[in-house]
Amino acid sequence: MIYMDNMAGTKPDPRVVAAVTPWITEKYGNPSAHFYPLGRESYVAIEAARASVATMLNAPKAEQIIFTANGTESNNVAIKGYLPTATKLGKKHIIISEIEHFSIQNIFAKLLKDGWEVTKLRVGDSGIVNPDDLKKAIRKDTALVSIAQANPEIGVIQDSVEIGKICKEAGVIYHVDAVASCGRIPVDVQAMNADLVSVAAQNFYGVRGAAALYVSPEVKLKPLFDGGYQERGMRSGSENVAAIVGMGVAADLVTQEMADYAPKMAELGRHFADGIGNMFDFLHFTGSMTKRLPGHVSFWIEFVEGESLLMWYALNNIYAASGSACSSNILAHDEEDLVASHVLTAVGVPTDICAGSMMFSMSKYTTKEDVDKVLEVTPGIVNKLTAMSPHYNR
Repeated sequence: MIYMDNMAGTKPDPRVVAAVTPWITEKYGNPSAHFYPLGRESYVAIEAARASVATMLNAPKAEQIIFTANGTESNNVAIKGYLPTATKLGKKHIIISEIEHFSIQNIFAKLLKDGWEVTKLRVGDSGIVNPDDLKKAIRKDTALVSIAQANPEIGVIQDSVEIGKICKEAGVIYHVDAVASCGRIPVDVQAMNADLVSVAAQNFYGVRGAAALYVSPEVKLKPLFDGGYQERGMRSGSENVAAIVGMGVAADLVTQEMADYAPKMAELGRHFADGIGNMFDFLHFTGSMTKRLPGHVSFWIEFVEGESLLMWYALNNIYAASGSACSSNILAHDEEDLVASHVLTAVGVPTDICAGSMMFSMSKYTTKEDVDKVLEVTPGIVNKLTAMSPHYNR
């Protein structure tokens, strides 16, 4: 099996799996019951994981990390949790880019109905926000800027440091969705001047069910859930101790090892892009090819459907993605009314073939042999599909 859909989730590191297992089978105490040993053990483990995540993100204090269940929840806690404070300050304007994740896009689509004003910054073919556009868009009543550090669908990296500097100077709260970038490039909350940062364990070799939100001391959030006082009251409900422990171990490994494996991923990405880019004159890459996550390659091929490519690759035990995982769900649920990916549309991909895009994302486990195998089978797959296309006549 050659797995190249790592934006959807990475293979858990074996060291993470080994660390998680005892917290499922033996160490099952409730961390809120820390007045007896079994519960206290869970409480201490969560706090250790919190410190590890804080170190990974260069957060000043471990207590600034709130654990959640996934990246979508972290984004919702960050944005919806801050809006009541913004309202009290008389601010009703928000800025995002036009290529944000659905968990950001859909929040603000609803806010528009509640009287909020939302500015979507254009990105152009490169997929990159122009900092000058952000400066011009900020107003006196701007409450929040939410721009992801990197986009999972096209792999493009934003200049989060410059964006954070602009927000800081303007006195505007800055939220960074770092779910796609964490574990691939540094996520430094202080360097970015970020007030809120979302990350998810499944994207950096942890297990599903644990994510986190960094919250700066300057930001006051209103909880989304009513309940107890877990996570300083910001996220009530029993903690997923096993997954959180795994996230802590995964964070430690990112801190210790990313500088070694990320350059190798980047080299494999360049090798793959060079190889596939020279195969067909009707293949088009999406987004900047230089400001891109290591090991990320995205493109579309004329005359060929993405789903057909996926199926043929799968027959060769190669697993990749067509568009984003979230937009694929939309297509599956409403096949007669295909929804073009808003990300691909934003970077100039024709709407009638947005569903024909491909995205290969590598991990620290990807090898050159894996990449070469994909390059080996691709011409045969594409030739079969173009031969069946009524539009291909070359």
